[in-house]
Amino acid sequence: MADAAHYIKGTKLTSLSGVKPVGATAKRLVDIALASFGIVLLCPLLLFCFAACLLSSPGPALFGHRRIGFQGKYFRCFKFRTMVINGEQVLREYLAAHPEANAEWEATRKLRFDPRVTAIGSVLRKTSLDELPQLFNVLRGEMSIVGPRPVTEDELARYSTSVGSYLACRPGITGLWQVSGRSGTTYRKRVAYDTYYARHWSMVLDVKIMIATIPALLDSDNAY
Repeated sequence: MADAAHYIKGTKLTSLSGVKPVGATAKRLVDIALASFGIVLLCPLLLFCFAACLLSSPGPALFGHRRIGFQGKYFRCFKFRTMVINGEQVLREYLAAHPEANAEWEATRKLRFDPRVTAIGSVLRKTSLDELPQLFNVLRGEMSIVGPRPVTEDELARYSTSVGSYLACRPGITGLWQVSGRSGTTYRKRVAYDTYYARHWSMVLDVKIMIATIPALLDSDNAY
């Protein structure tokens, strides 16, 4: 694997040819089966969330944010829209006016009280329902049910020498970070979790993470 210098902002990401994702074919078959089953089972909930986002605030119901996946390839990570449509401007102005929030953002890339989040968006985030559209990312082969949290190009620079571990995996809807404190953990720990997962993957580990995801979802205090 190439080091982080090849994947920081301003440098074109290149595929790492000849490398299979962590878990390879076995993990992919499980992903397809679980994502297909989930979409069928949760179809009414998906439609309800879609309508709620569409009717509660101006803007589209779905949002696709550019993230980096396996082998450094870009993809659009689908979510139900939880923010106002001028979110970037709102965030810039808020961070400029609130130094303590700016420090929180620099440390975790998240805010406990995010001014961009809509009323329905706050509910979707606390319950993680905003991430249900990522089941379609799984079917498309861009994500996995379990794996590192999908990151932006700016965030990937934080992985430093661990960047190869991240790029060896398909990003996941859930993962070690999500079941180990979620937004309550530091970014440094998040990188450590992703690195551990990539280096110690097994089907048993995936099952353990999926089981642990259920109580983690109920811990809404660390979801924002």
